[in-house]
Amino acid sequence: MARDSSVLSVRLSSSERDLVEAASNEARTTLSDFVRRTVLEAAEMAVLERRTVVIPAKDWARFEQWAALPGRQIEALKSLMTRPPSWE
Repeated sequence: MARDSSVLSVRLSSSERDLVEAASNEARTTLSDFVRRTVLEAAEMAVLERRTVVIPAKDWARFEQWAALPGRQIEALKSLMTRPPSWE
């Protein structure tokens, strides 16, 4: 567990709590660990699904330089592309 932690309090109805407890039991983990893990997964997905990325004006020129660079050749990926897919 992280050394630096804080408490997050959430209100649930008794039926919601029963459902979350049942899910944590199914996952064979504590209620706290289950809630932390599932909340973090949901938060990561919410952040990753953002459609708009804001680049501050002071960083725009540096971003354009980076975006204009040629793509890197990654040998492991080139090798992977020569093999048939595992599902075939």
